[in-house]
Amino acid sequence: MSSAGDGTAEAATEPPPLFRQPEFLKLWAAQSISQLGDQVTLLALPLVAVLTLDASAAQMGFLVAAELMPHLLFSLFAGVWIERSQRRRHLMILADVARAGLLVSVPVAAAFDLLSFPQLYAVAFAVGSFAVMFDISYSTLFIAVVPRRDILEANSKLSLSRSVSFVTGPSLAGFLVQLVTAPVTLLLDAFSFLGSALFLTRIRTKEPVVEHDGNGVLRSLRDGMRFVLTDELIRPELFCAATVNLFNYVFHAIFVLYATKELGVAPGTLGVALGLGAVGGILGALGAPRLERAIGIGPAMVIGAVLFPAPLILVPIASGSELKLGVMLAAAEFLSAVGVMIFDVSAVSMQFMRTPDRIRARTAGTFRFVNYGIRPIGALLGGALGTVIGLQTTLWVGAVGALAGVLWLVFSPIPRLREAPAEAA
Repeated sequence: MSSAGDGTAEAATEPPPLFRQPEFLKLWAAQSISQLGDQVTLLALPLVAVLTLDASAAQMGFLVAAELMPHLLFSLFAGVWIERSQRRRHLMILADVARAGLLVSVPVAAAFDLLSFPQLYAVAFAVGSFAVMFDISYSTLFIAVVPRRDILEANSKLSLSRSVSFVTGPSLAGFLVQLVTAPVTLLLDAFSFLGSALFLTRIRTKEPVVEHDGNGVLRSLRDGMRFVLTDELIRPELFCAATVNLFNYVFHAIFVLYATKELGVAPGTLGVALGLGAVGGILGALGAPRLERAIGIGPAMVIGAVLFPAPLILVPIASGSELKLGVMLAAAEFLSAVGVMIFDVSAVSMQFMRTPDRIRARTAGTFRFVNYGIRPIGALLGGALGTVIGLQTTLWVGAVGALAGVLWLVFSPIPRLREAPAEAA
């Protein structure tokens, strides 16, 4: 009788499906719109530099660096600061509104013939800084909005949105730039961030209260990093992701150059191959929850860590006619995108479920610092290796090196993890 009573009580408090949880739907909409805006900005801002200010290669390099630097400079400390704030949703709203205002400043300056490279660098740096604030705050709000049992499915839906934004964002940006010019595209892009902010203002879920331990910033930062580097599940996940990202950027730093110059692939064929990669990402995000339910979250992560880099080997061995080359490149991009989404959904879900609320933002900051910090290093290494040992050999180094990242998972408890992990003490 006691068991029956307990079961009835559980059923009565069982949360409804995600599509009937309005707070999640608002967060999903806000995140999806914000990601679309990010992808439009990613293409439109450099096009402003090229088409409006006639940027040189060095100036384009400075612009890209300005966008990346906030992730390296602020991620770790932002995690500590945001963790001590009890208003992360308000920080996300501020980040959205600030990014909208920054983007609007570009077409306004262009209209009065006042636009300059210092302004573009400042806008890129500030937009990147507010992106750090938004993304780290999001990790805490997500766990407040989504019931624990729905974390995998929710991450799958959010990863799907990200894949769709990768497909539609650059295409939309390119179309708008041709239609209304690059500065006006940024003006329209600003409305995406305002739309995201509007959905965030409607979320009513109470955020978890994180008790401040009284330690200084450096001590808090050290405690967060200690958790990441000592936890038996989080540590191998981070090291695997860092290894894969490092060598993936070694690979992709020269991928377009190799495909066009060495293989002679036409830009249109290359565009189709990359587009199929985005489609693979959508399918991977849709299929990840089913795979995890079938074999477990740990084995699914291992499969993703293999399927992400392994198909890239098709690129350095590609040869033959234009059609054959196109098929091989498309297969590499498609299968790799399926793998990265399976890995991402599993890894992010494990991070959410494993990390205690008291250090959640610090953990997110550490992950962002490592994973974003390793990318420019990989790109620089890829360019250097391509010059010294040749493009094809460098592609082999990138693909095989990224594939070796799975070893961090193999020699950990993750392959044996079938159920969602318990929160660490």
